[in-house]
Amino acid sequence: MENLLLADDDMDDRLFFQDAVEDLFSTTTLSTVSDGVELMEFLTNNTGQLPDVLFLDLNMPRKTGCECLLEIKCNEELKFIPVVIFSTSMDIDMVNKLYEMGAHYYIRKPGDFGILKKAINQATVLLTVDKINQPERSKFIIQC
Repeated sequence: MENLLLADDDMDDRLFFQDAVEDLFSTTTLSTVSDGVELMEFLTNNTGQLPDVLFLDLNMPRKTGCECLLEIKCNEELKFIPVVIFSTSMDIDMVNKLYEMGAHYYIRKPGDFGILKKAINQATVLLTVDKINQPERSKFIIQC
C-alpha cells in the first residue's frame, strides 16, 4: 500500500497511528484529516490520487464516520476505496450496521503500540490480496 488516509479527530491517536505506519512501511505515505467534513473535502479534491485504504474513526465532529461511509459508498468516484473502521467502540449493532454499509474491516483502537502495528499490517495485507470484495462477516473484525 502506497497511500493511506486516516480520519480521526484525536491528535494523539493520529500521532500514534502515524508512528505505527512509519515503523511498518518505509515507502507508504500517510495523510491525515481531523474530522468528517475535512475528510470528504480531501477525497473530493483528490479524486486523481485516492488513498489505497481509508482508516475511519466513527466519533468525529461536524460529520461522523457513519455519515462519511454512507457518502463514500454512494459516490461513484469514491465507492471503491476500501474503508477500515478504526474506533474505540465495540457496539455489535453498530459493527453490523457498518458491515452492511460496505466497510471492509473493523479495528477496535488498541492502546498497545505493538498491537496497533499488527492490526494495521493485517488490514493492509488483507486489502492487498483483495481490496474490492468485502470479506465474510465472520472476518470483518480484525483482532490481534
